[in-house]
Amino acid sequence: MNQSKLILINFTIVVYFIVLWLIDYYKIDTVLIGVFKELLTIPFLIAQLVFLIVGIKYVFSYQKEFIFIISVLLLAICVVISVGSFFW
Repeated sequence: MNQSKLILINFTIVVYFIVLWLIDYYKIDTVLIGVFKELLTIPFLIAQLVFLIVGIKYVFSYQKEFIFIISVLLLAICVVISVGSFFW
């Protein structure tokens, strides 16, 4: 796995959760959106934890670009908010 793929995956996960928040904030409720929310939320929750660990290991192991560090930080913030929402 190279750095550009990790950047794309990290931003995709963050954008997915931002879109979920926007859908909830604006109270958009359609059947199709509900189906996709049910199908994709648990895999994205697992993926954000896995790719956060992979990203942190990659940051400490290889040469890093600024955009990669930003994507890992955004993913870490997303993980804290997502996992923290279960306890608030």
